[in-house]
Amino acid sequence: MLTTSKIGKIQGRISVPGDKSISHRALMLLAISRGKGRISGFLRGADCLSTMACLEQLGLEIEDLGSELVVYGQGLHGLRRPHRALDVGNSGTTMRLLSGILAGQKFPAAITGDHSIQTRPMDRIAIPLRMMGAVIEGKAGRDLAPLLIQGRNLQGIDYTLPVASAQVKSAILLAGLYAEGETVVREPKPSRNHTELMLAALGAEIESKTYEIRLRSSELQACDLQVPGDISSAAFFITPAAAMPGSHLIVKDVGLNPSRTGIIDVLKDMGAGISLENVTKLGGELRGDVVVRGGRLRGTVITGEMIPRLIDEIPVLAVVASQAEGTTTITGAEELRVKESDRISVLVQELGKLGVDIQELADGMQIKGPCAIQGAEVHSHGDHRLAMALAVLGLFSREPVKVRGSECIDVSFPGFEKVLGQIIKY
Repeated sequence: MLTTSKIGKIQGRISVPGDKSISHRALMLLAISRGKGRISGFLRGADCLSTMACLEQLGLEIEDLGSELVVYGQGLHGLRRPHRALDVGNSGTTMRLLSGILAGQKFPAAITGDHSIQTRPMDRIAIPLRMMGAVIEGKAGRDLAPLLIQGRNLQGIDYTLPVASAQVKSAILLAGLYAEGETVVREPKPSRNHTELMLAALGAEIESKTYEIRLRSSELQACDLQVPGDISSAAFFITPAAAMPGSHLIVKDVGLNPSRTGIIDVLKDMGAGISLENVTKLGGELRGDVVVRGGRLRGTVITGEMIPRLIDEIPVLAVVASQAEGTTTITGAEELRVKESDRISVLVQELGKLGVDIQELADGMQIKGPCAIQGAEVHSHGDHRLAMALAVLGLFSREPVKVRGSECIDVSFPGFEKVLGQIIKY
């Protein structure tokens, strides 16, 4: 159980673990590339380790040197049939992206996960992958894990996503590497584009525009990849620092891909003192240092195209909104209902226990601040981002906030409590 309580300010210089989204993709794409590639900065969280275990079951050789991974790519058609079902644990990214790769194989494979994964919708990937020619069967005749995927000779499709989703987009693009003809994915709103950037870096024939991606079947050539710090993890320090007058925080070498920096834009709109320093581009990905100076924040409105750019940061944004002056309204975030938990419902439930004036909306929430935070025991619901958000809210509470089930934080941020302890000042 993780316990936090009121502090005076946040101060210091920290680094955060590697980006979870990029770590998943680096491992999967090097697995189906030709040749040897190295990954530095790989996140050794539970989700990414699930990706590693699944790929090893498929015959991938990975050498762990501690500071980096060496991946001996098998090419598009070098993976082998697993002897048992692939278990993704709690990782929806592994489930959806790996399904795109399996759709192009010549062997059948079963893929499953924990109880949470088995309740999350997989029709979003099953429908387009079937359109491309794959045979996919779900539990009890429904598109729920475990899935049995039989690869086929795939055909490219022109597909419009009903909801902006980087995971679904990526699953289609990965299957498109195996497909005859061109695969086109159209998005209603731009979502994170790590897959497109990495495919281009590995030599894929890909063209990306704001709402449209075109890909032709391509062999990938391995190269070395460097994973920047995860801005979604950094958000759990950036946001409280921004809301605490007197705070001064520097987060080093964070990924600054524009599809992921919605958290910075929203905090600036709320009046936060945030600047970016030492910005560079490596492998198509922007990275740099985030510098935060604390102050008083004001409420804001978050909706529309901003949502895909900060979908994972909404739990901690709800926390900081409780300390801002005025009302913060978040809409268009219905995707939160099918994450590791129904994040809208559980955020309202757990933040309410701590004294936050929060109202549930069908596709979001409304928070009125500033709120006096009360100590209490709350529950993570097995959701790593909810657990960290609740721990952060405890930094504003005069009585202890105890987060039950906090061990789930290791999914994305092993060592979270240690890093937090380095920068809190009483």
